[in-house]
Amino acid sequence: MTEYTKIIYLMGTKISLYIKGEETEMLAKKAEEMLIRYNEIFSANSDHSQLAMIKKMAAIAPQRVDEELYELIKTGKKHSLNEDSFLNIAIGPLIKLWRIGFTGAHVPDKESIEKVLELLNPENIQLDDDNKTVYLQKKGMEIDLGAIAKGYFADKVMELFKSHGAVSAMVDMGGNVLVYGDSPSDGSDWNVGIQNPFLPRGNAAALIKIRNQSVVTSGIYERVLEKEGSKYHHIFNSKTGYPMESNIASLTVVADRSLDCDIYTTKLFGLDAALIIHRVNRMKDIGAVVITVDGKLACTENLMERIHPLSM
Repeated sequence: MTEYTKIIYLMGTKISLYIKGEETEMLAKKAEEMLIRYNEIFSANSDHSQLAMIKKMAAIAPQRVDEELYELIKTGKKHSLNEDSFLNIAIGPLIKLWRIGFTGAHVPDKESIEKVLELLNPENIQLDDDNKTVYLQKKGMEIDLGAIAKGYFADKVMELFKSHGAVSAMVDMGGNVLVYGDSPSDGSDWNVGIQNPFLPRGNAAALIKIRNQSVVTSGIYERVLEKEGSKYHHIFNSKTGYPMESNIASLTVVADRSLDCDIYTTKLFGLDAALIIHRVNRMKDIGAVVITVDGKLACTENLMERIHPLSM
């Protein structure tokens, strides 16, 4: 039995893999090949990916796509249509309009925002389960899977590791952390840091113990545009066309699947901190940690004995 660690730079992020088991180097290579294939299918930045072809052609005629891309679009649409959900996979035109985190970021005028809002209805994504096709009912619509794709990829890589007999593993998709089995450091639970939203990357606000679970954090600190004394972050409300307004600086979700973490960090982000904790307390197998814009930290009941706050 061997241990193997691999770092991959792909999808605009640093991906860290750790595997303990048999033929670990071969498994890491298989995972890398899988991620390269996903990048070719899902890439938002390539003109040749299947996701790019949906943008170009799916308003003209239904586009057939690979099963994995279809599966994620279907899951994303379902959660986008939930009442009170802040997840919306049809948000692409709004992201493109503001371009926060990219060259040419700016604050659009009100008319441009209102025009784009007409293109953000996820109901207008038509899916055909039999033929695995995607059709966009309005020209100018764009599907954006950026909020949920990394979690989906992390789960798929971990499925690969487990199916090949790994006894311990970790997938870190640039912040989407998913672990299985014992931690290599002390043979028990894994300690995962929650980023302090008020300090540079690498500074943790808290440590959380997990086992066979994923931790994902979304925060207003990740990409920011500063214009004329105002700050605009990259997490948008697709109903208003502007960045989300709430008392949340960051939201961390703990769940068995990394995709579920992605979904709920986005679905819940526009809610008040107390409401998020109240809502997640009533959900099965999901935990949450919120850090408010005034530096207060709170967590759900199921995480109280597993979280170790550090100085904020």
